[in-house]
Amino acid sequence: MPIKRMWGGRFEEAGDQLVNQFNASISFDQEMAQEDIEGSLAHVKMLKETQILSADDADKIIAGLKKLRELLTSEGLPFSIDNEDIHMNIEALLTEEIGPVAGKLHTGRSRNDQVATDLHLYVKKRLPIIINELKKLQAELVDKAADIAEQQKQKTDSRYHKKIDYYLDLYARKLADNLNKNYEIGTRCPSVMIVGAGNFPVKKKEKQINAWNKNMQEYREIQNILEKIKGIGMAGISSDDTEAIQKLKEKLL
Repeated sequence: MPIKRMWGGRFEEAGDQLVNQFNASISFDQEMAQEDIEGSLAHVKMLKETQILSADDADKIIAGLKKLRELLTSEGLPFSIDNEDIHMNIEALLTEEIGPVAGKLHTGRSRNDQVATDLHLYVKKRLPIIINELKKLQAELVDKAADIAEQQKQKTDSRYHKKIDYYLDLYARKLADNLNKNYEIGTRCPSVMIVGAGNFPVKKKEKQINAWNKNMQEYREIQNILEKIKGIGMAGISSDDTEAIQKLKEKLL
């Protein structure tokens, strides 16, 4: 059951389907369905405890939200493009479940509050997963570098092995510093989804993007260390390399 769109108060006729598809975000923000329900549960419990809502109304809303949460986990929820986004879809489904009392869920909460809370919960849950995957990537890159170093040792005289180990250690340390720097840069500017377009610090965002670009350039330079490792011991003998000259003489005699 579609609910009334927030922007449609002055329109007497339904919008074109192409416009509806353009405005709808349910195709991707349905990923925050769990967070939307959890945020609403916390909000309505607050309304009950502060006696802003009657215990009867609050209990009906809580029961309805819990039913939607169970359905979401077990078989999924039927989202509709007619309800545009995850917030309106959950409201429509809740209204079908418990009736008009579902509308009281908005008491004391703006749409911006709801969006910001959902996004915070979504990021909080998934950020550890992303960080763990980045750690796996870092370990994979270092393992790859270690393989390159080992292959190079097999091609070169043992006197070059310490130098190879030195550059391998340098690569691992610089890579860790680069990834940590990338995390730090990400904290320099808030998301527009949180602060809103009117309060978004554009200049700060520009500086953040420039810092990311610089850090990416440093990452490319760090990858060049692998080429240095591949080149160790592969050049010709220098006339002032007495140790190499001596080894060559020994092999020729």
